Amino acid sequence: MQDSAQLQVIAHMHSDFPSKFGVPRQSGLINALKATIVFEPPFRNPDAFRGLDGYSHIWLLWQFSQAVAGGWSPTVRPPRLGGNTRMGVFATRSPFRPNHIGLSCVRLEKIELTTPDGPVLHISGADLVDKTPIYDIKPYLPYTDAHPEARGGFASQSGARLLEISFPDDLLERVPPPQREALLAVLAQDPRPAYQNNPLRVYGMEYADLEVRFTVDDNRLSVCEVHRRL
Repeated sequence: MQDSAQLQVIAHMHSDFPSKFGVPRQSGLINALKATIVFEPPFRNPDAFRGLDGYSHIWLLWQFSQAVAGGWSPTVRPPRLGGNTRMGVFATRSPFRPNHIGLSCVRLEKIELTTPDGPVLHISGADLVDKTPIYDIKPYLPYTDAHPEARGGFASQSGARLLEISFPDDLLERVPPPQREALLAVLAQDPRPAYQNNPLRVYGMEYADLEVRFTVDDNRLSVCEVHRRL
């Protein structure tokens, strides 16, 4: 029996999140978020995608590339529980896992087979940082992958408390129109860790080529600055 296995990166994600702060906590929460998957040269054979257009959703197996250097821990502190309660790593979706592998279900919007970069998948609802390595792609099968009766443990409820957003018009105009809906949805989900609730603290989030700064007081998020990242 082998103690280890070599995984090949077959593609990379291209999303509007250059860093992990602000990335949705789970896939499928914000369908307005668009992204693409570009494959590495050995995997650009159009035959590999034959029949994929028959599916509305796909599974992505990917690498928590920004957590690899941090190793793994048998217990972690899920943000869902306020960052103070430890749970077993296998009872969570923490990035600090033995193999740093993530799993996401996303909507497959479109397949472009002939581009300068080979076949490209257009997806929505992803929860991945830009340039995330992808290990594999599999079709989502509704008849076996959906289990409405399943128990969800400590994450049985969505936990999403949607915030009211105050976004001054002059600042919103700095956001390209195609990206406004997704950004507003991301902010409404409250990007902060659950244990941070200082109403005076100014948070900064990278989104596309923008830096968005905001404060949160109770149930209201107020955007105070938007500028282009250098």
